[in-house]
This record gives sequence, C-alpha cells and structure tokens, in this order.
Amino acid sequence: MSKISIIGAGAIGATTAFALLQRGIAREIVINDINQEKALGEVMDLMHGSSLCRPCNVTLGTLEDTKNSDIIIITAGSPQKPGETRLDLVDKNYAIFKSFIPRLAELSPNSILLVVSNPVDILAYMTYKLSGFPKERVIGSGTVLDTARLRSLLGKYFGIDGRNVEGYVLGEHGDSEFVTWSSLMVGSIPVKSFSEQNSITWDEGNETVIAEDVKNCAYEVIKRKGATAFSVAIALTRIVEAIIRDEKSILTVSTLLNDYYGVSDAYLSVPTILGKNGIEKVLNIQLSKEEQEKFVSSANLMKQYIDRINDK
Repeated sequence: MSKISIIGAGAIGATTAFALLQRGIAREIVINDINQEKALGEVMDLMHGSSLCRPCNVTLGTLEDTKNSDIIIITAGSPQKPGETRLDLVDKNYAIFKSFIPRLAELSPNSILLVVSNPVDILAYMTYKLSGFPKERVIGSGTVLDTARLRSLLGKYFGIDGRNVEGYVLGEHGDSEFVTWSSLMVGSIPVKSFSEQNSITWDEGNETVIAEDVKNCAYEVIKRKGATAFSVAIALTRIVEAIIRDEKSILTVSTLLNDYYGVSDAYLSVPTILGKNGIEKVLNIQLSKEEQEKFVSSANLMKQYIDRINDK
C-alpha cells in the first residue's frame, strides 16, 4: 500500500483517483490542482464513498503535501480540444511543467513520476531533465492505452476476447504511432493464419483501417464528450498496479531509449518490464524494415519538438 499523488484534478486526474480507490492499491491519495475548489469537490465526492472500498485516505493537498509520495501521476496541463493534435499542446504544457516538476522532485526524491499530460513523450523527456531523476523513475503513460484499443478493436473484429490478442502499438503516443503487424498474434497464431483458419477476411486494407481507428479514436471521443477519461484512468491504474505490486508486467510505456533500432535520447513507447523500481527492463522486439523506419521517423519527430523547446 502506497502514497500516490495526482497533479491535476481534471477529467483524467479525478477519474484516475476513482479507479485507484476502486482497486484498493493505495493507502493515501493526494489530489492537487490549481483550482482548489474543483479539487476539493472531487476529494469530497471520493471520500463519501471510501468506506465502501479498502481503507484509503483521499485528501486535497498543496505541492508540499505530496512529500514522500511513492508515485506521482502528472495529469496537469492544458487539455486537448476538438481539432487539436497532442503536439499542439507542447509549448503551453511545458511552461506549466517547469513551474512544479523541480519542486515535486525535491519533496519526493525517491518517487516514480508517471507523466500523462500530452504530448506525453516530449513532456516525459522534459520531466526527466527537470527532475534530475534516473530514467527508470520517469515514465510516460505512452501507448498502453493505444495497445489496449488495438486489442479491443481486433477482439471485436474477430469475435474473440481482446486479451487474447498479442501485439503492440509503438512509437509516439500520437499521430506517428504504428502497429507491430509483422509480429501480431491472435491466440498465439499469426493474425493472417488466424483469419484464414476462421474464414475471416483479412488483408492490408484491414490493417490500415484498424491502425487508423486506433490512432483516431481519441479524437472521436473528444469530439463527442470533450475529453477521454475512463479508458485513460484504467490504463494508468494498470501501470500503477504493475509498479506497486512489483508484477514485472510488460506494458508499452514511454521510456528513455538508448540505441533502440538506432534511436537514443528520446522517450518513445516500447515493450517494457515494469516493477517496484519503475522501468526494470526495455525489451527489444523484432520489427520489420517498414516498422523500423516508422519507429525512427517517430523518434525524429519527437526530437524536432524537443530541440524547439531547448532553443527557446
């Protein structure tokens, strides 16, 4: 049982607090937001139902109250609006991060920082720089949710439980992400063979449609309800649970890479073993030549934005 602080009490922050409370994996949840009244309302709402969950103290806190947190989940920042890409948010959200990341690091020097705000790969990299933490303890939520979306969509298409889909979305959490079709399995059977065995149509056109749906479904949700929240909270709770319970689970979080298909000094999502120390190990998986090119292209895009920030 651990102390978890959430910076930002918007749709994602509040829903994540709810999901964590439901899962019973924290003894204390501190919620911090620049809008204290809104944050207090969320805390009150959660506490009113807390006696129906495992014991957990949910409190409103300043940055100082986050001291000695085990995990700090950072959702603060300008939300993505209809028509905006995640990369459109980089300048304003980086300015916000500069105002509190160094202090968070001082107050909880042994914590794990889980960055959620978009563009998550760039902000995770800047959090790594601003905090001075080792790379293992600065994690971006990455494509954990994108991978879950992929598995859900394929499960629906093939009429099976999506948990039996074995494949990943890698690279940027954003428009340059890609699906690892070359190694994707359904029930340990290559996807093309699975489709043939079950007389289900499958070709490159299907791959393109599914990949585009995975990439764009967040925009579809934002267009209709203003923000994604439930699915993000579920993904974040899964990441936190893997760390708190030292599960050694493989999840596609965003992490600092060192010569991963030639990519170094960039945060991107790859299959990663998560445990009590944060990033336990980065796994090198086989990528096709086309997938390697997409991965490098995604990295180059992230580096362009990081260079732009550093030049200011």
